[in-house]
Amino acid sequence: MFKAFLLIAAFCFNPDFVSAQADWKPATNEKGIKVFVKNVPESRIKALKLECELEAGLAQVVALLLDVSSSDKWIPHTKSCVMIRQISPRELIYYTEVSLPWPLYNRDFVSHMRIFQDPLTKVVTVDAPTMAGEVAPKKGIVRVNQSGGRWVLTPLKKERVKLDYTLVADPGGIIPAPLVNYFASQEAIESVKNMKKLLQLAKYRNADIPFILK
Repeated sequence: MFKAFLLIAAFCFNPDFVSAQADWKPATNEKGIKVFVKNVPESRIKALKLECELEAGLAQVVALLLDVSSSDKWIPHTKSCVMIRQISPRELIYYTEVSLPWPLYNRDFVSHMRIFQDPLTKVVTVDAPTMAGEVAPKKGIVRVNQSGGRWVLTPLKKERVKLDYTLVADPGGIIPAPLVNYFASQEAIESVKNMKKLLQLAKYRNADIPFILK
């Protein structure tokens, strides 16, 4: 459960590092949801990569990711997630607070989400690195400053998408790294299971995102 906020905040330090295929080691495989891990230089927290297929179209998945206020319904231990500013239909800034069990302090962060699509392959990339400012630090909550998230959505056949999610982050404060690494895979799998259920709701299933090519 200590890895929960990584599933909301995660990616970054070095995109080339986390995207590289070498050195990834299988961690778990549950019903087609594959999780891999690898060491991160100068960090005790391992990078994590998740791969699976979703029974959904590109617009469905993008609609869910844009609906940041629903994050608490699929990402474990999300206390709140609220939109701060919508810059454009494909770019927004949002604030998240993650609940951690006593005696740990909750974490929070501000993310800058941007959505890109390759016009030829139709592959969609969603980046959400943390950013400074926008929300002042809050007493009793540890601010996460070095994290972000990347989802790569590759269309397969009609209404089916391959999801690649890569993450690594610094939670700040004091959290035992071995415990974080231990729970990482199961937390990732739980999030994807919840995601699959939500994607079947009408508001996502019938979503029409004008800037997403089909």
